[in-house]
Amino acid sequence: MFSKRADVIVHWLRDRAEGAGARGFVFGLSGGIDSAVVARLCQMATPNRVLGVILPCYSHAQDEADAYVMADAFGIPTAKVDLAAPFDALTGELHTALKNLPREVHVTDIKQQLPGANIKPRLRMTSLYFIANSLNYLVAGTGNRSELTLGYFTKYGDGGCDVLPIGALLKSEVRSLAKELSVPQAIINKAPSAGLWIGQTDEAEMGFSYDTLEKYLNEGAAAVPTETAARIEKLRSTSDHKRALPPISAGELGN
Repeated sequence: MFSKRADVIVHWLRDRAEGAGARGFVFGLSGGIDSAVVARLCQMATPNRVLGVILPCYSHAQDEADAYVMADAFGIPTAKVDLAAPFDALTGELHTALKNLPREVHVTDIKQQLPGANIKPRLRMTSLYFIANSLNYLVAGTGNRSELTLGYFTKYGDGGCDVLPIGALLKSEVRSLAKELSVPQAIINKAPSAGLWIGQTDEAEMGFSYDTLEKYLNEGAAAVPTETAARIEKLRSTSDHKRALPPISAGELGN
């Protein structure tokens, strides 16, 4: 028997698939806790009609190994798409384009690591949708409430999906659900990472821990240091565009 929370999500997923006329779900299997929980919930919702896709792109070898550990633990079928060559080809063309920009277009050095890093989740999203469309599956995203609140995801990358099964759960709630679903302990214990570059971790990039973020979300700004609250609020406000559909101009002429 599983908890009411697991049952609610599983039934919700099943209803979503049926409502869309989809046969099942495809998801990126990264070797992390979020993707592991989503994988198991999707498998429970549409047994024998799920696919975990392993999408390395100059990734840490342990992540791929952990993805297979999760797949083997629950008999989840997998496909592997190595994105290193497409990444190299695309970034090569993009850097050439930047070098050949007209003189009046100025390129700064701001966030030079991030544009290249964000191509990885966008290539993964494209790959997942190709496979999902081919199988008549829905793409299940792996974002949780903690990440979504801060906009800690790549727009049209890992943020591009059809359903967000754990989008209402804080990171600690995802961990609790992972234990309940018998996700391998090694995956539960891993430091959360978006896999944007080797050695990257969520908490180092955010500048505070998930526990601190949850304290802020549950108890308010006064529960965390002032500078941390300010950083959380800035990340939240500047990422509003990620959580909304693109704004549409009224396009109307004044009288």
